[in-house]
Amino acid sequence: MSTIKFGTDGWRAVIARDFTFANCRLVAQGIAGYVNSANLAKKGIIIGYDNRFMSPDFARECARVLLGNGIKVYLMSRPVPTPVTAFAIQVKETGGAIMITASHNPPEYNGIKFIPEYAGPALPDVTDAVEKEIQRVIDSGKVYELALDEAAQFDLFEEIDVDEEYQAQLLKMTQVDAFKNNPIRVVVDPMFGAGIGYLDKVLSRLGCEVFPINNHRDPLFGGSLPEPTDANLADLKRAVTSYKADIGLALDGDADRFGIIDNEGHFINANRFMALLLEHLLNSRQFRGPVARSIATTHILDRIARKNGLSAMETPVGFKYIGQCLRDKGCMQGGEESGGLSILGHGSDKDGILTCLLAAEMVAYHGKTLAGLEYELSEKYGTMYSHRLDVKVNPADKSVVLNKLEEYRPKSIAGIA
Repeated sequence: MSTIKFGTDGWRAVIARDFTFANCRLVAQGIAGYVNSANLAKKGIIIGYDNRFMSPDFARECARVLLGNGIKVYLMSRPVPTPVTAFAIQVKETGGAIMITASHNPPEYNGIKFIPEYAGPALPDVTDAVEKEIQRVIDSGKVYELALDEAAQFDLFEEIDVDEEYQAQLLKMTQVDAFKNNPIRVVVDPMFGAGIGYLDKVLSRLGCEVFPINNHRDPLFGGSLPEPTDANLADLKRAVTSYKADIGLALDGDADRFGIIDNEGHFINANRFMALLLEHLLNSRQFRGPVARSIATTHILDRIARKNGLSAMETPVGFKYIGQCLRDKGCMQGGEESGGLSILGHGSDKDGILTCLLAAEMVAYHGKTLAGLEYELSEKYGTMYSHRLDVKVNPADKSVVLNKLEEYRPKSIAGIA
């Protein structure tokens, strides 16, 4: 391989075609080079992995390479969501984390993602540096490894589990009394992914009646995409109406994105939900701060923020910029229409588990349906219209399409400049 593109989501490729053990070692060596050059080796690195085909094996391969470069490794003891891996950075105070995941990509893909020590999506300065290190490794062919059992003798390797700490954090971010007063019925769909056993456990602890579906490991994701969009949540819609549930909650393959179904089996897209959540946080929390959204996300968030004396911040597309606002600007909510969200006090990486928990809290707290809450929101701030259209574009054609879009940028829409 002559080049590997490494961005905020790391590097993703088709298993056995490009995502091989050999290329996995190259990327891990590049990350190790970055960690050492940034003087983070002594702090150690977390390695997490999802439910995809051979993810545990690729994780251990990365561990051997980091260990060969003198970097202590904390390996997750079982498949975990990306938000849990990011959270583990804070628990262990490490120099960052590697996550083996291809998130919501098709099942034939896998990937390697690097999460920096600030426990949020990597900004361009980090990903550019890692990519340069990877290219150096490709050019030199030098990769260093150390066996896991040998590393354990020198206290360089440790398997860890931070589930209890993570669940405690989720409960800390939740209005527990809302569930005590109104224990709701919830269907949970982790879409066969790494979110299995997280959301359902926390909701059960809160007293909810929980009905899990698609709740076992399947590297083929039931023959569908592990992306919680309207088109992919037919199982959840049926289950919500069948169980007469108050809400249906879905997670993508690595549980950093969310999907919401109301009590009538209708999909609530991220734009609509984020507006509902912001209004709920303003009514149920004492903390205040700016509201961050990407340029592709609904501007009704700005209207809600302004009406409540808050500022709104617009970022380029990509949760890395939202995460930066959460860290540096004290934003009370940050999100984007693709289904990524976090709030003040939790961290700067998107977390589908927390978001789903907040959706359930909203229904329990107000004792109303999502449709009822949407009606109240529209009466107060105006009606919002939102529809997402995904168009598949060949990577080679992407820059051409973007240039044409820039060339044909309209000067006004509906007479408004």
